Amino acid sequence: MPRHTNVARCLLLLLAIAASNPASARHGRDDDEIGHEAAKELLESGRILALETILAKVSERVPGKLIETKLEYEHGRIMYDLKILRPDGRVQEVEVDAATGEIIKIEDDD
Repeated sequence: MPRHTNVARCLLLLLAIAASNPASARHGRDDDEIGHEAAKELLESGRILALETILAKVSERVPGKLIETKLEYEHGRIMYDLKILRPDGRVQEVEVDAATGEIIKIEDDD
């Protein structure tokens, strides 16, 4: 079988795999928000922690009410981007590694 035929078959196979599971095949660019279906796949596959788990860790360091949540690719990782309304009225943005639960950054929201 000619070599170019094997290469074409490999490319078609890779495309089929990527199309069948976009959440795991995609590397994501920084600031790409992850949709609900992809987030569900990531959670079910164990690649990210549940939001409840993340919030339990975050509330120890940043008490308050959750007012906004995003799941996105940042810094080459999948991150939860949370906005917390503190009891003193300040809004803080908290970035958390979605796979490990590590708090990466806490800052006042402008």
